[in-house]
Amino acid sequence: MPLTLLILAAGMGSRYGGLKQLDPMGPNGEVVMDYSVYDAWRSGFTEVVFVIRRDFAEEFQKFIGNRFENQIKVSYVFQDMANLPEGFSLPADRTKPWGTGHAILAAKDVIQNPFVAINADDFYGRDAYRKIADFFMASANPSAFAMPGFRLASTLSEHGTVARGVCETDANGFLKKVEELTAIARSERGITNGDDPRVFTGEEPCSMNFWGLTPAAFPLLEAGFREFLTASIGNPKSEFYIPFAISEMIQSGAATVKVLPTTSQWFGVTYQADKPQVVASLQQQIASGAYPQKLW
Repeated sequence: MPLTLLILAAGMGSRYGGLKQLDPMGPNGEVVMDYSVYDAWRSGFTEVVFVIRRDFAEEFQKFIGNRFENQIKVSYVFQDMANLPEGFSLPADRTKPWGTGHAILAAKDVIQNPFVAINADDFYGRDAYRKIADFFMASANPSAFAMPGFRLASTLSEHGTVARGVCETDANGFLKKVEELTAIARSERGITNGDDPRVFTGEEPCSMNFWGLTPAAFPLLEAGFREFLTASIGNPKSEFYIPFAISEMIQSGAATVKVLPTTSQWFGVTYQADKPQVVASLQQQIASGAYPQKLW
């Protein structure tokens, strides 16, 4: 079965302070998404689609896409804030992208196969891709989606708050709901989310925006985006988060999401101060034999 990797790389990374997607992390100038493409490729994926912005398309293709175009099919689509459904127009004060759900919709005309949507700046590990590939190989239901569950305590930054999709599952391992929390950090009370009174154990599964979907997700996302715009288009900071959209699909019965246990160790870059730890983690992976010294 052909499988596609969809990488969401249109964000500037405001908390990081620049184009962190293009910041070298590996020993030969590799960026984090090099490892994502490598893991997907060796797990049987046949295509990678990048969601980027037009203003750095040439730079992105030169420094990223050209590296592995001889190994896997590479395509590009653009996330444009003005690309809205009929009946809606871009507010004059809107400067913030519409969010991950809108970014995935940018690829609706080019993706024909089951696909995995991921963040460009997160390292997910080979096991996560292998589990998703195996899931789709065994599934014939276009409304059956999946995600690897990462342990909350292992996804935090020591340098500030992070946004995480905290998941609740049923007894059979299916996702019941995912709650997007935007200020998760360790505090004096434990693992908390801003002023939220809850204290998390750290064992809660997180989505980490690694979603195994099929093209059947696109009309559902379009309907959800319309609802979002109707309610929130006047808020210049509102975002159409994919975890919110997935939760709506589950609640309506339009889709199921299987949470797949994974042995993969997630790590990523949110702040500049996170970079040394990511570089060290990649070196450890290479030293263990999980990756070659030079990927491509």
